[in-house]
Amino acid sequence: MTLRISAPGIDFDAIRSEFSLDGGFPVAALAEADGAVDRCAPGRVDRTDLPLVTIDPPTSMDLDQALHIERTDTGFVLHYAIADVAAVVRPGGALDTETRRRGQTFYLPDGSVPLHPRVLSDGAASLLPDQVRPAALWRIDLDETAEPVAVDVRRASVRSVARFDYAGVQADSDRGTLHPSIAALPEFGALRLASALRRGAIELKLPEQAVVADGGGWRLDVEPRTAADDWNAEVSLLTGMCAARIMLDARIGLVRTLPPAPADAVAALRRSARALGLNWRADVSVGVMLAGLDPNTPDALAMMSDATTLLRGADYAAFDGAVPTLTVHAGIGAPYAHVTAPLRRLSDRFATEVCLAVCAGDEIPQWVRQALPLLPGVMRGSDQLAGKVDRACVDLTEVRVLAGRIGETFDAVVLRSADRKRDAEVFVADPIVIARCTGNPPEGERVSVRLIAADAESRRVQFEYAA
Repeated sequence: MTLRISAPGIDFDAIRSEFSLDGGFPVAALAEADGAVDRCAPGRVDRTDLPLVTIDPPTSMDLDQALHIERTDTGFVLHYAIADVAAVVRPGGALDTETRRRGQTFYLPDGSVPLHPRVLSDGAASLLPDQVRPAALWRIDLDETAEPVAVDVRRASVRSVARFDYAGVQADSDRGTLHPSIAALPEFGALRLASALRRGAIELKLPEQAVVADGGGWRLDVEPRTAADDWNAEVSLLTGMCAARIMLDARIGLVRTLPPAPADAVAALRRSARALGLNWRADVSVGVMLAGLDPNTPDALAMMSDATTLLRGADYAAFDGAVPTLTVHAGIGAPYAHVTAPLRRLSDRFATEVCLAVCAGDEIPQWVRQALPLLPGVMRGSDQLAGKVDRACVDLTEVRVLAGRIGETFDAVVLRSADRKRDAEVFVADPIVIARCTGNPPEGERVSVRLIAADAESRRVQFEYAA
């Protein structure tokens, strides 16, 4: 039986202060947001006839994307509307300056620190249902295998007709009652997931910790993931790959990169597979091997934990004239760009603007060209900060949930064995904790561990294994 162990009264504002996350905006930036108008309205196509729908977490108000997918005699037609943030943020203005300082929205369990004032991100620019909104509307024509054959993006006025969340979409799919606008999504998603394996993409299905409200306190949980999450993610990934191709062909833009895994890292992963007794044929790729594992088994968790070493070195590459040496994101198995979350991520506004100009045959705006070289540094820094904030919130909750339990034993799965640089890492399912463990427990095994530290000041949890 799983225990619901919650910790009351956690002060996440302390983490905001530690990392200098300020939810307020300068007066001038707020004034611009309050008075924002669609600067691109005259050239916008009216596509309010298109019955777009959104799929987001149930409490989200910053809705960046809305989609409509249709099955045709030759394949699929995907329409994907992305909030047109560039049309309501004046280049060089106070709001533009402030968003460049922030880089992205930061999410904490008790609320976010938004990239844009909420009057825009949760209001006038959000693709809320039954509201006419400015958007960058992608049209992607795909063949029978869901591979793109034609791509276009243009400015349009759109209106979402319904709002869904992932669990609801999954339930509707299971019942066979999906909304007509996404009735083709499961077939499309399955084909795109197959395409990912052919490209050599690597997906790690590791437990992702989340801090969730529990009455008057907080508890640790594992982020739920349904097939609907994967289908929806494939829409965004496909659009990002199409955007990268547009920019690379035009020799200007911003792509997300990840170098191929070093040969010694792959060889080490194969040694781990042998040690765990897994049959990994020489002709099978990493992605295919991992996709064939049951993520609920200890050896699969250990393998996927080890495979994180293959996905290091993610970065951004801006270019104008000369294409960068590294253009591929090895985890996706193709060139890729961020364009689908401009309300929450700075870089998407600029990359989308490049794609719009290229598809329209227009000159790239000068304000975009000037910003491109600066964006990798801004995004690199904000990504690192977001990772630290996420980890700090989880670590603090782990410590509080485990308070008073020093000396108790817990059932655990060993995700990673110890090496010369660090202790082993274990996954405790009840309560959900991922932490270091001394005593060198065997990788991929179910073991008992004893809690020896849960320090609130350092936010450190430590277990001990005794064979």
